[in-house]
Amino acid sequence: MNKLVVQIEKMKPFFQRISNNPYLRAIRDGFISLIPVILFSSIFLLVAYVPNIFGFYWSSSVETNLMKAYNSSMGLLGMLMAATVAKSLTDNFNSDLPKTNQINSVSTMIAAIIGFVLIGVDPIEAGFASEYMGTKGLLTAFVVGFIVPNVYRFCIKKNITVKMPEEVPGNISQTFKDLIPITISVFIFWLFDLGFRSLMDVGFSEKIIEVFQPIFSAADGYLGLALIFGAMAFFWFVGIHGPSIVEPAVAAIYITNVEMNLQAFQNGEQATRVLSQGVQYFVATLGGTGATLVITLMFAFLAKSKQMKTIGRASSVPVLFGVNEPILFGAPIVLNPVFFIPFITAPIVNVWLFKFFIDVLGMNGFIYNLPWTTPAPVGLILGTGFAGFAFVLMPLLLIVDFIIYYPFFKVYDNDCLKKEEAQKIEQESMVNDKKDEVVIELPTDTSKKNVLVLCANGATSSMLANAIKKGAGLEGIDLDSTAMAYGQHKDVIGDFDLIVLAPQMASMLKELEKDTENYSTKAVSTSGAEYVSLAREPKEAVRFVFKSID
Repeated sequence: MNKLVVQIEKMKPFFQRISNNPYLRAIRDGFISLIPVILFSSIFLLVAYVPNIFGFYWSSSVETNLMKAYNSSMGLLGMLMAATVAKSLTDNFNSDLPKTNQINSVSTMIAAIIGFVLIGVDPIEAGFASEYMGTKGLLTAFVVGFIVPNVYRFCIKKNITVKMPEEVPGNISQTFKDLIPITISVFIFWLFDLGFRSLMDVGFSEKIIEVFQPIFSAADGYLGLALIFGAMAFFWFVGIHGPSIVEPAVAAIYITNVEMNLQAFQNGEQATRVLSQGVQYFVATLGGTGATLVITLMFAFLAKSKQMKTIGRASSVPVLFGVNEPILFGAPIVLNPVFFIPFITAPIVNVWLFKFFIDVLGMNGFIYNLPWTTPAPVGLILGTGFAGFAFVLMPLLLIVDFIIYYPFFKVYDNDCLKKEEAQKIEQESMVNDKKDEVVIELPTDTSKKNVLVLCANGATSSMLANAIKKGAGLEGIDLDSTAMAYGQHKDVIGDFDLIVLAPQMASMLKELEKDTENYSTKAVSTSGAEYVSLAREPKEAVRFVFKSID
């Protein structure tokens, strides 16, 4: 196992290049931007249809009004996605362009919306059909979101713009600068739509769904589910945020399947689609990637090793809400040969059990989208519309995960216990051999400092950000910190004195250093063990901040 992990670690640079691919990141960041829309719309679904389970039905007028809010948000998801993907890719391109010659992200968003409507939406008399403006238009949204920024970048690099005299105000000059790129973009999509519809006799959105339907079906099979969630766990094991690589490839399937499940449920049919965000959050990654809820509780309450018991108890609450970085890096599980097999196996077995319950026992799949921080037992029950079998499946998943992890837990716990006993003997023999410790003095500068902590989704980063805030309060220092997801920081870099990358985003350090070149902002990354330690020790977190700044 040690030899295997060494070989896997050698492949880490390749996996990091995949993770940093600008097009995958554009899809990921586009979805992150629209999470409020997805969750907001789900609230109205829950209010409209969960009462039906208990025999209560709203009047048709109330149901219509509730669904109006849903359709006016989720029903436009494809169009909104085209804009957010285009903006994310534009921001990525701008990082490689001179600061004085940037692509206007607002203009690319507008062009993407127009392009999406042109090729992805079917025209009807006096308007547009709404069928492909929502989840059915996501694949079209990705295509449009990729093309528009590339057209703009080509025009910027080749200086194909309308140049205005220096006396013209900047905002007016920018408008004319965007005129040629937006015209070319719209013209390309207009011509493409005319040609495509004349050849295929259907719109692009309808055809691309037809082409990808076999992939959608395969992804819902046992092999497809194993590949998706096995890959997600494998990348995390290497130390790279697995969902940020895998999710962009299946995001459209996630959203579309939940929509189709909901329609089936409303029609009194079984919701048979398996692959969804709910399956990822509350089944395959029960307690975080690797299905780490059970192993965390095992460390907390069954470990003989004091270190593992402490780590388990400190990580239990975050893991209940799907934040498992404390256990991943604290135990550690990442790149730990002992846990390679269960870390990959548990998510696959979990999702196979879920599919078995749907295919054989007739349970409904997920019909609602819920926040990923919802505790897994609650998320599974609510997301499936209080399906009766969900109450059976959840304890079964916990039992199965316990069986999978237990032998490996015992091996690692015994190993840690032996190391602790050896360290205790060594410390007793070296009690008089003390080394001077380097103490980081707190600054005398009273000016306020601002720190930003970045991770993949803003959850892990909040742990260190909160510790820094708490430590600053204890030390009486004017220091503030906040947490964001990587990519959300682009427009606010200059507002911070220090930006800290969480361990899973360490591969982005070079890009971040490039982003901060024109600011007086320092950029640093952290290792897994260091990050967990700082998140637990607020005063040490403050010292880390000033050490990094100085």
